[in-house]
Amino acid sequence: MKTLYYKINTYGCQMNVHESEKIAGMLEARGYHATEDDTLADVIVFNTCAIRDGAETKILGNIGATKKLKKAKPDLIIAVCGCMTQQKSRADEIRAKYPQVSIVLGTHNLADFGKYLDTYISDRHRSTYLEDTERPINEDVPMYRTSGHNAWVNIMYGCNNFCTYCIVPYVRGRERSRNFDDIVHEVETLVADGYPSITLLGQNVNSYGNDLHDARFTFPKLLARLDQIPGDYVLKFMTSHPKDLSSELIDIIASSKHISHTIHLPVQSGNNRILALMNRRYTIEKYKGIVNEIRSKIPDSHLTCDIIVGFPTETEEEFMDTYNLVRDIRYDGVFAFMYSPRRGTPASTMEQVPSEVKHDRINRLLKLSKSIIKENSTNFLDHDYHALCDKIVDDTAIFLLDCGKTVNVKLDGSENIRCGKMYDIHVDSLKNNILWGRKINL
Repeated sequence: MKTLYYKINTYGCQMNVHESEKIAGMLEARGYHATEDDTLADVIVFNTCAIRDGAETKILGNIGATKKLKKAKPDLIIAVCGCMTQQKSRADEIRAKYPQVSIVLGTHNLADFGKYLDTYISDRHRSTYLEDTERPINEDVPMYRTSGHNAWVNIMYGCNNFCTYCIVPYVRGRERSRNFDDIVHEVETLVADGYPSITLLGQNVNSYGNDLHDARFTFPKLLARLDQIPGDYVLKFMTSHPKDLSSELIDIIASSKHISHTIHLPVQSGNNRILALMNRRYTIEKYKGIVNEIRSKIPDSHLTCDIIVGFPTETEEEFMDTYNLVRDIRYDGVFAFMYSPRRGTPASTMEQVPSEVKHDRINRLLKLSKSIIKENSTNFLDHDYHALCDKIVDDTAIFLLDCGKTVNVKLDGSENIRCGKMYDIHVDSLKNNILWGRKINL
């Protein structure tokens, strides 16, 4: 019997990475095996992103490149799914311009990818599956985890925030929370399977449970329950919206055994006028108050953020508010992006900042952030950490702290260190911006 292969091309955020694991699960259940070789694949999937226009352009170029593959291998099945294809105009464009594509489906139809594949194999008719409304959450989708030592766990889908720059609510739908007990069971299984790192996913994890209308099922209570699961693991979550981050949540993180003290808290801008234009629904004063509370209650916390540079009508003075915020808060990581208009969002119709101005501002901001992160590296010296051995290269074990920092540990042959396991280490030195330490027994 011929061995069947598949390749999944994933674009965008961690949510897409995890959804590709579900697509892989459906393919593995049908006897397919993963490959990185396009010419070997019998099924090629493009799991797309619609956050930035540049991403869509790149994806369309990669889809176009499959024309030669299809010509050389007529039975090749090409499927395009995800946020980009949930936009009907893009789905229609793919159908019209890329005849080699066999299946097009949106985000709301993803759980049925396996069925659509079966149908195409049976009748060989090109099909588009695109629904305007969200479906109930399907808990029976098989999964093939491909993210190494970390396991992703969706706790909710969709978004209700409607930030004026963001396409997500239009392509992901409204917020829908998974069943509380189903999440607990999944995390218990992952801990039992030995995963040392588990990351909870949602467009806005802090609003988990709002649609369940039950005070027993909130994000702080979910975290508190998951923290009770015995085992050696770190529990992370993303993304966290400042408008919904409560004192209760900070208290639970501070008192927890397993919850990471690294908190990703997107700010997007340091200026109140721009925040209002973005429809972020918090002020920079409130944001700073949250940061102060986190650092007061969790002294060893590490903060990272997202920032959009060059939002429509942003002035130099307003950009400097963001620049000064980064300087003052001294983030451990800054993910900065130049504003990219998305069709169908309110911000796309606003007065745009010239491209050269955006490039100048982001370069200045990233230069500042890089210098701060380098300076912050000294804060790790002479501290103990319970860290994951991520990989071993020659005689050096590379440990990953839950804040994303790496620590190198030179091995002398006597240590019994294995990848994917947690160990106690002590950070001794900083050489050429690389942290070095040693394994210890606490």
